[in-house]
Amino acid sequence: MEISQHRQNSTVWVEKQGLEVVQRDGYSANSTSGRAMTTNKTTVTGASVTEFIRNLDSSQRRDDSKVIMKMMRKITGHRPVMWGDSLIGYGKYHYVYESGREGDAFLTGFSPRKQNMVIYIMPGFKPYSALLNKLGKHKTSVSCLYFSKLADLDCQVLEQLIEKSVVEMRKRYQ
Repeated sequence: MEISQHRQNSTVWVEKQGLEVVQRDGYSANSTSGRAMTTNKTTVTGASVTEFIRNLDSSQRRDDSKVIMKMMRKITGHRPVMWGDSLIGYGKYHYVYESGREGDAFLTGFSPRKQNMVIYIMPGFKPYSALLNKLGKHKTSVSCLYFSKLADLDCQVLEQLIEKSVVEMRKRYQ
């Protein structure tokens, strides 16, 4: 295997067999275009989801996580996988932006953060306003649904929301 190093803007690029270019400080380049692109910070880690849940400080977060895990497994048909240090994802899709940037992300997932639980509704919330109105106490940002505990939400509505978002992502990317 031939490995060569290149200097570009004070960064060392390592090229293997002319197929891929990887930069050591978190950036990569597409070998066909030669353009520099950032890589996703959040990728599959191979860490144990069970161990991550077991080590959560809050018993409420552990219990809610187990319910969400069962729900997402049922909806997606996929086992949970750790993405980064604190995201639990289900399924995967590959995206390519017009800029040429591309990567992988999960179809849906969640993170049991200290301040609140976060469920990732990847297509965003615009098409789901009727469900959000029936969901219960929550906040949203672009693709993040924030809530304190599952008891604040209608879990049947939550399941419908996750299911509709997964269907939409599969339609878009598969």
